[in-house]
Amino acid sequence: MKVYLLRDVEQVGLAGEILQVGDGYARNYLIPRKLAVEITPQNESFYEKKVRKVEHRKEVVASKTSMLAERIKTLQLTLKRKVHDGGKLYGAVSPAEISELLAAQGIAVAKNKIIIDKSIKTKGTHEVTVKLTSSLQPKVKVTIVPEASQ
Repeated sequence: MKVYLLRDVEQVGLAGEILQVGDGYARNYLIPRKLAVEITPQNESFYEKKVRKVEHRKEVVASKTSMLAERIKTLQLTLKRKVHDGGKLYGAVSPAEISELLAAQGIAVAKNKIIIDKSIKTKGTHEVTVKLTSSLQPKVKVTIVPEASQ
């Protein structure tokens, strides 16, 4: 049975795709849960147009995301923190702090999209990954400098 997916279905497909699935799977799972709509000869052209619109929208989003990734790669963020005598920080740098630094630069990224490989506990320059999509993961340089003591 041909169906048009209304929502993303794990291990099946993404919203806006037309797929061939088993009749029972479509009738007993996808359609009752409003995850998909059956494609009939009468509504096939309507959903074909929708697929083209979705693909165009995905291309636009992908180009905007790639431009954002290039902008993130060129950034050099600086964070002032209190430092021990040995150059170690009093606490590790959190993804929320990096998210705030990016927001100050006009880039809105959720803190759960910021991946810190090894916790940042020393002064110096560190690389942090920003996960925009599964394939686009630019790295931003974060420099930790000691806060001026008074």
